[in-house]
Amino acid sequence: MSHNLLKGKRGIIFGALDENSIAWKTAEKVHEEGGKFVLTNAPIAMRMGTIKQLAEKTNSEIIPADATNLEDLKTLVSKSQEILGGKLDFVLHSIGMSINVRKGKHYTEQKYDWTHKGLDVSAMSFHKVMQVLYHEDAMNEWGSIVALTYMAAQRVFPDYNDMADNKAFLESIARSFGYHFGKNKKVRVNTISQSPTPTTAGKGVKGFDGFIEYAEKMSPLGNATAQDCADYTVTLFSDLTRRVTLQNLFNDGGFSNMGVSEDVMEKFS
Repeated sequence: MSHNLLKGKRGIIFGALDENSIAWKTAEKVHEEGGKFVLTNAPIAMRMGTIKQLAEKTNSEIIPADATNLEDLKTLVSKSQEILGGKLDFVLHSIGMSINVRKGKHYTEQKYDWTHKGLDVSAMSFHKVMQVLYHEDAMNEWGSIVALTYMAAQRVFPDYNDMADNKAFLESIARSFGYHFGKNKKVRVNTISQSPTPTTAGKGVKGFDGFIEYAEKMSPLGNATAQDCADYTVTLFSDLTRRVTLQNLFNDGGFSNMGVSEDVMEKFS
């Protein structure tokens, strides 16, 4: 059911890979709510995924861009405004990657050039995206920028590896850059800390299936799905949340405030 929450609004959605992606679900929901957008992903990710199907479904154009490359981002922002017919109202950063995780390197045995690459892709890219948007004056007042994160930024999840550090940095960037964006441009910047979600990237984390079951039993409302996250993201893109900024917002069925649940205790009784 559409409420036309984003009618007349324009934006960029980073990171849609396939139908399991949160960015993919968000794009569908934004389209349903009347928003228009450009889709973007790294060229290598586009070859792996099915983003063209999403573009056709949502009547959107695709602009390939490496989010770690400032020149690519400048081109992306400029072309997006040309295609969409004006400044932007929303941006979703849904990007994360750890070569250490992918290659099975333990946290205590990191290969640091891999660590640096993951940090650049997962966190520094968010600063770069906002820096380009800021200096190009590409956002409308009361616009909204959202990045996806995970609560391993605050708590220990051993197999999440260096992605935990990446997410901690990402959240700090959101607050620090968000201050300047809010003060000088009247633009909101927030992060959404999502439940473990079976995306292509999420399933690459060691022990993911066991952990997602644990999180389900710990959360009074159960795990938030990718669709739940898309719905929440749309509210942050809308005018209903104009004064919400610098926040790390948990969309996790209550997991983040739990100590233990009856369902989990039953396993040990």
